[in-house]
Amino acid sequence: MRGSVAATALALVLAGCGIPKVGPSASEVLNTANQAKSNYIVVDITPSVVSALRSRPPEGFSQRFGDYRSSVEPRIGVGDTLSVTIWEAGAGGLFTAPLTTEKFSTGSKSATIPNQIVGRDGTITVPFAGNIPVVGKTPGQVQTEIESALVGKADQPQALVSVLQAVSSSVTVTGEVANGARVPLSMKGDRILDVIAAAGGLRAPVNETTVELSRNGKTATMPLIRIVTDPRENIFVRPGDSLVLVRDPLSFLAYGATGANAEIPFQSDRLTLAQALVKAGGLQDYRADPAGVFIFRYEPASIARQLAPTNPAVRDGTLTPIVYRINMRNPDSLFLIQQFEIQNKDVLYVSNASLTDTQKALQIFNMIASPTATGASIYSAVK
Repeated sequence: MRGSVAATALALVLAGCGIPKVGPSASEVLNTANQAKSNYIVVDITPSVVSALRSRPPEGFSQRFGDYRSSVEPRIGVGDTLSVTIWEAGAGGLFTAPLTTEKFSTGSKSATIPNQIVGRDGTITVPFAGNIPVVGKTPGQVQTEIESALVGKADQPQALVSVLQAVSSSVTVTGEVANGARVPLSMKGDRILDVIAAAGGLRAPVNETTVELSRNGKTATMPLIRIVTDPRENIFVRPGDSLVLVRDPLSFLAYGATGANAEIPFQSDRLTLAQALVKAGGLQDYRADPAGVFIFRYEPASIARQLAPTNPAVRDGTLTPIVYRINMRNPDSLFLIQQFEIQNKDVLYVSNASLTDTQKALQIFNMIASPTATGASIYSAVK
């Protein structure tokens, strides 16, 4: 009877009943990828794969917006506040005080019109000149129009137009900055770091901050540390741009037979697979399958097509799930993992070795068989 009970318990265990697993084995990952309806692609990490991934230009603001020029001279727009001052050649004109004999005063030769906000009709009003269109023009152009409108009415009029508040030529900066504000752009042109500094600087560490830039219906996001370390990404901002700074550290997820199962920050702008494995505590000696080290990632179609040109899972305009695999039993892999770069939010997964599942099965078998065998022994002794 004892033998039949043990055999039954062993059969249940070998049938897979109740064996706990943290995730798929290496063979299950590969077998699923080989099925016709698989929605992901397995790619072995080789020197050619590393070279292909390195050759792609990094996604950033310079690639997304592609304009390296400084901003043009600011133009007047709706909502701007203007100041207009008019001079005349002599006293006693339209805008000047009359000549008086007291204390030999010659009278004032200038007059400042009260500040005006440019309305939705795009004009301001100047006495005796009427409505002056100003939207889309520089202050110098507006000055010329005012002077022309006053010819024959004022005594050799000269005008000076100043923009006191340039609402239309500003950038909105918000999020993890000391003082979220609408930052007016200067005449020389301002870059991303310039307007962040004008908003009071950061409240979060540089290597934990992400910048989201929105312009003309397009939005791009990148880590601030890359803007700091790569001058090409510190592009000129444009009127109407919106910058949102978010505290979102670069990180990857470590899962499976690693020393730590957690979300682990990069703490730098770049991280190799070798560094990621060390940060994750390495492979567990008694659990990990060295041939089952995987990196799960979504890749754009342009990259996926280089890695798997004929695979039907690659579709233009969509992200393709790619599973990168490396066999750590091969000594060459120690060189490759120093060149393969981890991307933000990658999943590093290390599968269990097949021996681990066998050990778990034997443990479950012992848990089932031992009490049964003990009961059978007691029953036999009593009988």
